[in-house]
Amino acid sequence: QVQLVESGGGLVQAGGSLRLSCRASGSFFSINDMKWYRQAPGKQRELVAGITSGGSTNYGDSVKGRFTISRDNAKDTVYLQMNSLKPEDTGVYYCNMVVRRFKASDYWGQGTQVTVSS
Repeated sequence: QVQLVESGGGLVQAGGSLRLSCRASGSFFSINDMKWYRQAPGKQRELVAGITSGGSTNYGDSVKGRFTISRDNAKDTVYLQMNSLKPEDTGVYYCNMVVRRFKASDYWGQGTQVTVSS
């Protein structure tokens, strides 16, 4: 089985920074795409950022220039550096990975709360 464990959420003032981490554990061959999503209260889950196995990145329009996604393949970990945080960045952040075992499948973390106060 594969598990994704997130860490790094918390409470921060507007303008501050946080760094989220998500590590995959278990038995698998490789990890393809890694992504971060978020869900604010009463809203749908939205894509925040993604990174391919080759290192190509993409970002949601609302976080471009403020957030940076990166990965450490040796540690099976994806990071999300969040700078210049705004109250509208508040929500539960979920990591998602496409993990190849006998086939490629989607796995999700349990979510970590990020709260930005004004």
